[in-house]
Amino acid sequence: MLDSSTTIKRYLPWLVATALFMEQLDATIVNTAIPSIAASLQVTPLSLKSVVTSYILGLAVGIPLSGWMADRFGTRRVFFTAISIFTIASVLCGLSVDAHMMTAARLLQGLGGAMMMPVGRLAIVRTFPKSELLGAMNFVIIPALIGPLLGPTVGGLIVHWTSWRVIFFVNVPVGLIALYLVWKHMPDYQGHEKRPLDVLGLILFSSGTAILSWLLEVFGEHTLDAMTAALMLALSLALLGSYVWHAFRIKYPLLRLSLFKVRTFRISVAGGFFTRLGVGGLPFLLPLLYQLGLGLPAWQSGLLMMPSAAAAMGMKMFAPRLLARFGYRQILTVNTVCIGLTILMFSLVGPGTPFYVIVAISLAQGFFNSLQFSSMNTLAYADIESQDSSMASTMSSSFQQLSMSFGLAAGSIVTAWYLGPVAQDDRVAVSEALHHGFATLAVMTLLSSVIFWRLRRNDGDSISRGQVKAKEAAQPVTTQ
Repeated sequence: MLDSSTTIKRYLPWLVATALFMEQLDATIVNTAIPSIAASLQVTPLSLKSVVTSYILGLAVGIPLSGWMADRFGTRRVFFTAISIFTIASVLCGLSVDAHMMTAARLLQGLGGAMMMPVGRLAIVRTFPKSELLGAMNFVIIPALIGPLLGPTVGGLIVHWTSWRVIFFVNVPVGLIALYLVWKHMPDYQGHEKRPLDVLGLILFSSGTAILSWLLEVFGEHTLDAMTAALMLALSLALLGSYVWHAFRIKYPLLRLSLFKVRTFRISVAGGFFTRLGVGGLPFLLPLLYQLGLGLPAWQSGLLMMPSAAAAMGMKMFAPRLLARFGYRQILTVNTVCIGLTILMFSLVGPGTPFYVIVAISLAQGFFNSLQFSSMNTLAYADIESQDSSMASTMSSSFQQLSMSFGLAAGSIVTAWYLGPVAQDDRVAVSEALHHGFATLAVMTLLSSVIFWRLRRNDGDSISRGQVKAKEAAQPVTTQ
């Protein structure tokens, strides 16, 4: 018969992975359904841009608050509440009768999803000793990789065969199963001290992040003139700068920026931020390459995204061995270069490129991306003390959300710059612009490998090779 700690370790990764998959899938699944939703609600597709951006805004506002809530109310209660909010909001999205109701429901859905990622990571970090953390995180990171890739494909198939409302209703049975698993198997960790909520910090950071995320999401639209965009950018940067000034002057800041003094945490977050500038644009640019550049129908374009997801899943068998053999410094430095090279290969894909070549590039890209994110996300906790794990999870998730928005914007900005005023139905011009865009993102990714040079040879050994301090060697799983 399994004891409680073994049972928790068995079910917790599945539970967190399921919740993260729902969140990541919903971030992109609605995109392909916008025309159908617009027709049903009798509005123009462009007016539904808020349906997409409201979800991003919900994530940007909610993630910084999640760590404080987990410390104050416990991981089980917060995670249960997050999934409940997400599931109820999904039902409201499916029942929406107008664009305003849909936007409000998506904002609520984003707030629920915001608490899933950092709280789920926190539960994993506190349940597994560092020597077992890589395997657990390696499993959990897969939904975050395949969700954005499967979202447009799954959304398109659902809309094609049924109704757009089904996109949201499919979350209901998954959410109910997740709620049952949370109640049965989610450990209940709380903070070591009851720190007060930094309300001013929450207002400054969340508003600055929300404005910046929204601005990046709608960048390039004709409805936003250059002066307005510049003023909003200045406002967001001023708010974020004010938060930095504020955070170093109080005892309990919303995000404790002093954690960046921990070298491995600083390199992991910074390296991940700049690496995602290149990688984050791929889910946006690849469908354009396949559909506009190669002239493929949407369903074939979706199928060409699948090899990357399959490789990401298969990678989890090799990542622990590779990190144990070569270490974090060598893996992250070399693997970042490999990611840059695979992005560069997409700049060579044209109408005459055989499908097996495209599939091979996609497989390599999925494998390298998955290894990269598993490595970066676990390295962040290598030298973090147990009492700081909640704060580290919140900060890591916050900067990851920002980097995803930056990455998507980077892909669209560089491609639009190369395309210029040329009409988007000019397949040759679009293909050339996309090729130049891939090359630019590849160079950006290659340069980001420099950040990982600052790692030392033994950094992360407590995770990759199980070399932990004596007092950490066998920490039991406990709940509060």
